Amino acid sequence: MADRDLRDFLTKLEDAGQLKRITAEVDWNLELSHVAKINEERKGPALLFENVKGYDTPVFISALSSTERLALALDMPTNWGISQLAREWVNRTREQLPPKWVDTGPCKENIDTGDDVDLYKFPVPWFYGQDGGRYIGTFVSVITKDPDSDWINAGTYRMQLLDKKTTGIMIIKGKDADLHRQRYAELKEPMPIAAVIGYDPVLFLCSSTLFSPGQNEYNYVGALRNLPMEVVKGEYVDLPVPAHAEIILEGDLWPEKLRDEGPFGEYTGYYSGKGVVPRHYIDVKAVTYRHNPILHSTTVGRPITDTHMIQSMNRTATLWGQLETMGIRGIQSVYIPPASCGRFMVIVSVKQMYPGHSSHVGNAVISTSTGAYGVKVVIVVDDDIPADDMDRVFWALSTRYQPRRDSEIIKRGRSTPLDPSLPIEAREITSRIIMDATIPYEWKEKPEVIELSTDVVETMKKRWKEYGFEGELIY
Repeated sequence: MADRDLRDFLTKLEDAGQLKRITAEVDWNLELSHVAKINEERKGPALLFENVKGYDTPVFISALSSTERLALALDMPTNWGISQLAREWVNRTREQLPPKWVDTGPCKENIDTGDDVDLYKFPVPWFYGQDGGRYIGTFVSVITKDPDSDWINAGTYRMQLLDKKTTGIMIIKGKDADLHRQRYAELKEPMPIAAVIGYDPVLFLCSSTLFSPGQNEYNYVGALRNLPMEVVKGEYVDLPVPAHAEIILEGDLWPEKLRDEGPFGEYTGYYSGKGVVPRHYIDVKAVTYRHNPILHSTTVGRPITDTHMIQSMNRTATLWGQLETMGIRGIQSVYIPPASCGRFMVIVSVKQMYPGHSSHVGNAVISTSTGAYGVKVVIVVDDDIPADDMDRVFWALSTRYQPRRDSEIIKRGRSTPLDPSLPIEAREITSRIIMDATIPYEWKEKPEVIELSTDVVETMKKRWKEYGFEGELIY
């Protein structure tokens, strides 16, 4: 089943026993987010809050906070880990599938413009006590366009309610929407912008992915689904927006105009920056939405939430694909752990073929567009260790890694302004470490690893249920 919209995905989750409907009244002010956050920490299901205090609109949250739900969203086997899902992502996206234009869609069932625009009609959560307000854009895809070409970009940027017609937006320097904004600043024109809330979750996976500039995320959604995404022209902006979206905010972003925004409890588990900061904002001119819309949010906050699972998934996939494009041989698996905020640590398993191969891999990681932004730790392991088997990764670090011999420090690399390990005033540059936890290829006498007998393991696979165990033995 290929999802066309959020409602298809909710049905799929419910059929799989992965959705809990909460019918008790829950306050949008802190209570909803806290219920969701504790549920995530207990590894619970996705939640649909059907009775939000003061509202008729439900709030969907924790959509992809488990690997199983990630797999369900991608129509992949639910017993796969992130590395396996990422491998299939790479396979599916070798050829892209552009979106399909349609005349109209469910997103146009209701259209508010002018004085009818009121963003407070939606049950936007206030997530954490130190936040500066309510955040309508968390599980959001923001659509912008390069004014000089056909380049459409879908990116994910947090959005705070400032008043009933205005949302703040944090667009980090150098991101694709910022490149578009810079060009509009040169033209001295407002940038048309659309924020999409509630849609096929694969679009969020793509809009939060570090694709190269010029790429259209809609094309990747089509490739991953093997189904072109249906798009319709915006009501106020001349941009393609998902025809089956729940809610779409359309408006203008004046490139040089700022309003106070923040603070917000970010995906690092910390507050970023100096609290209230002047940032760009969207002057909302039109809101289109389905009958009985569903507001989709994510708790963000400290790991592990669906934000971290998503970043782990899409960054693992794009990094793997970029390493292959670079012609790096011997890559067995790649993993960016969700607990590293889905960003700061990379593990690569490689079958070594020549002296220095493992060092080649480590340096290649930080040369990719994915690895060059924010990654601080790269761990390279041998091919007998899956990159996402953290117990074995720690074993390799303990028994194959020599800090003096196998550590390489890079003093300067591109950072993210959200990295709490750096002082607030100096977050543009980060250092990195490459940790080579492989057995050196050139050693003539290598330590002998204890291995299980392949023949015996094959026999065990056939008799696994006979021993009294459930499911298949995957080894």
